[in-house]
This record gives sequence, structure tokens and C-alpha cells, in this order.
Amino acid sequence: AALEANRHSMGVGVQSVIKRLPIMIAPIIGGMLINRFGVINGVRIALTVSIFLSVVTIFVQAQLREEARVQLEKTDRWNFWRSLRQFNSPMRRLLLSDILIRFCERIPYAWVVIFAMDYIGVTARQVGVLIAIEMLAATLCIIPASYFADRRGREPFVIVTFIVFTLFPITLLMSRSFSALVIAFVIRGFKEFGDTSRKALIIGYSESERRGQIIGAYYLVRDLIVSTGAILGAYLWTLGPALNFLGAAAFGAAGTVFYMKTIRQSRQFALNE
Repeated sequence: AALEANRHSMGVGVQSVIKRLPIMIAPIIGGMLINRFGVINGVRIALTVSIFLSVVTIFVQAQLREEARVQLEKTDRWNFWRSLRQFNSPMRRLLLSDILIRFCERIPYAWVVIFAMDYIGVTARQVGVLIAIEMLAATLCIIPASYFADRRGREPFVIVTFIVFTLFPITLLMSRSFSALVIAFVIRGFKEFGDTSRKALIIGYSESERRGQIIGAYYLVRDLIVSTGAILGAYLWTLGPALNFLGAAAFGAAGTVFYMKTIRQSRQFALNE
């Protein structure tokens, strides 16, 4: 948010790329540990390493010091409900679409690995490779997409991302081999194509003086509602993978259509004025 408005997507994109670099390596190592030591011992070793790295991270962060800030005029702190009421129309539209899309992501989330290993028969190491491929695809598309989004408009990139979210569970359901899963996970990685644009829109829709409060309220509402998607996903899984994945795709399609329709309506309204 400290960047100029026309560089928000790129700023978020750079941070997203840096975050994903270790994620490309870690799943492969985790899969190798499970293959070598078994599920229980492999997971225990991986958790021990993760806890150690977390402690190191906390220690490193404790050594960091923020630069001195210019003293700003104090403003009244808003409570959660007041922050929520201050959402403008574009923010509400994006929030509802985002909730539907995140249901599309959350419903099959816990079952993707189970489907790949139990139904298709890939190994734990191959699952790690698939996740690395997903992160690589995401990393390759984030910076170019962020660059053009800052210059050409962000809404089209968000729409493409919503479409990709919808396509992933469908391609996953159609997969019958490791090669097909590679294609599905590349598509899953491309869901980051416009995610930096979505985050940049949220920043732009928020008042600069209360940006932290408004963005916090946005994510609190979204994540509280979408957390129920795990329960819905578990129920649909008991009815079969097809219902789980198709149900997720239905939420994705609804979110995409709603966002496209409201974007068109808002542009038509602006032209009429």
C-alpha cells in the first residue's frame, strides 16, 4: 500500500513470487521423506524440520527493526461493523464473488492429494512434484500478469483467475494418469494469474487512512464464511469425488458469472451517467 496506485499489482506480485520459491522445493522433500520412512515417520520428520525452521524464522524476525515513521494525526479506530459498513459497492461485489470462488477452492482442497494417491495411484514424491509444478506455473505467470494489470486494467485479470479456479476441479476429475495431473496442476498454478490484481483492487477500494482495518474486515468475513466449505467438501466427498469436484466447479462458475455480470452493469451505469 506504500506504492503508487498503478504499481500495487506488481508490488503484490513480487512478494507472491518470493513466497513461492521455497514452496517449489519443500513438497518434493516431504514426498521423499514419506516414501523413504513411511507416512507416520515421514510426517513426523517433516513436522520436526518445519518447527525448527519456524523457530529460526521467529528469531530472525525478532532482530528486525522498523524504520522510524513520521508521526501522523491520530484518527478514531473503527470497530468491525463500522469497517464493514464502509465497504463501497465494488468492494462488496468483489467480496461476494471472492467468497463463491473460495468455496470452489476449499471444497476439494483436502481431497486433492487423496484423489491423486488413492484413485490415480501416484506416489507421495510425485505429489510433491505436482505441487512444485503448480508453484512454478504460478511463479512464471505472476510477474507478467501483474505488469500488464497495472497498465491495462485489473478486472479482466481477475475474471481469468476466477475461470481458472473453476476449471481446476473439472480437469482434476477428468485426470486418469500422472501426465493428466500435471496438466491439472499447471492450471491450478495459473489461478495466481490475476490474484495480485484482486489484492490490488482491494487495496484501491479501501480508504488510505483506514486501509488496514478495511482489508482486515474483508478477509475476516471471507475466511469465516469460506471455512464452512471444508465441512461441505467432506460431505460431498462421502457421496463421491465427482460430486465434490463438480460441486466446487458450480461455485466457481457462479462466482465468475456474478463478477462478470456486475462488472458489465457498473460499466453500463458509468456510461449512462
